[in-house]
Order: sequence, then C-alpha cells, then structure tokens
Amino acid sequence: MTSKILALTDALGNLVRFVLLPGQRNDITGVAPLIKGVEFDGLIA
Repeated sequence: MTSKILALTDALGNLVRFVLLPGQRNDITGVAPLIKGVEFDGLIA
C-alpha cells in the first residue's frame, strides 16, 4: 500500500496545509481541496 502527500507552502517553504491521497490516485484529485479558499499569485506544479 502506498500514499501520496500533496503540500501547499508559502514563499518561504513553510507548510500551509496538506492532503493525503491513496497512492494509486491521480494528484489532480487532491489539488482542488488543497487550494480551496486560498488566494495566491502563482502556482508551481
């Protein structure tokens, strides 16, 4: 069994929030809940 961790950080690399996903799941499924309600100027994927 595997898992994925998607993380949202600020400009200094400090953790803002994270999402845990099953390893066989596409990363895109975790992005919407990760950035919901967050205002940002850019996105690095």
